[in-house]
Amino acid sequence: MKNMQEFVLNSRGMKFFTCRWLPANCEPKALIFLCHGYAMESSISMKGTGTRLAKAGYGVYGMDYEGHGKSSGLQGYVPNFDEVVTDCSDHYTRISERKENMEKLRILMGESMGGAVALLLHRKKPSFWDGAVLVAPMCKIADDVRPPALVVNVLTKLCRIIPTWKIIPTPDIIDVAFRDPKVRQEIRSNPYCYKGRPRLLTGNQLLKVSLDLEQRLEEVSIPFLIVHGAEDKVTDPSVSNLLYESACSKDKSFKLYPGMWHSLTYGELPENIDVVFEDVTLWLDDRVAMRETQLEHEQKFENDELLKGKSAIKTV
Repeated sequence: MKNMQEFVLNSRGMKFFTCRWLPANCEPKALIFLCHGYAMESSISMKGTGTRLAKAGYGVYGMDYEGHGKSSGLQGYVPNFDEVVTDCSDHYTRISERKENMEKLRILMGESMGGAVALLLHRKKPSFWDGAVLVAPMCKIADDVRPPALVVNVLTKLCRIIPTWKIIPTPDIIDVAFRDPKVRQEIRSNPYCYKGRPRLLTGNQLLKVSLDLEQRLEEVSIPFLIVHGAEDKVTDPSVSNLLYESACSKDKSFKLYPGMWHSLTYGELPENIDVVFEDVTLWLDDRVAMRETQLEHEQKFENDELLKGKSAIKTV
């Protein structure tokens, strides 16, 4: 496996951290584009994902959003979610359109808030992406925690005055999202993970995106696999089930893991992470095999048509 890191500039002139994990001695079977969760980053918290998938034969690419990880911006601050999606779209599209990657499958993999990013990338270019792995995706505010309209209205007005203030009351997400105590300590020690309360405008943007997504779940047409822990206290498993039932995708799967928490690819017990990645790689391998079968059929059709044309010429 080869691991590389570099900084790139986005369309607004901001410096962004990017990373990739590639198979060492073969061409990648497909391209996997990572979308990390809120307050997280790519190089450490998604290293296990990149390493596992690269060893399974995939080319894996990640980047830190504005205000996250090693990228530019005030830590933990998302002033405009549309710009996060645009940054990911621009960078991942450039990679996909390189000559050596033109014929490869393009798969999005989003965790938690990154699931929302992946769904919005799909909406931005519905026919560009070939599939998505959604890990406990944020795509709707559960009814029992939805803030009242009056509260939302007040917070929206305050965003114009104190957008960066860390005043949104939330529980310690690290304690409820990451089951493995060693991982919790690693996150608390990771300077690139944001650990303060959500900033006011950031919270407003996440709420706005969630409300928008839940109203348009039926528009999701990309082939996808959802994996979700049944004991998740951060994103509601019933919301993933709603996405599964509502999406118009013809190729869709949903796996619910009894006893598992929110962070399935990083914060779970090691043996549980193994189970999740077995399911993910199996799903990915199936999509690659389906693509190869499709290409073989297309080549056969082209061959048959060519032979028919030659036969017709000889007859004349």
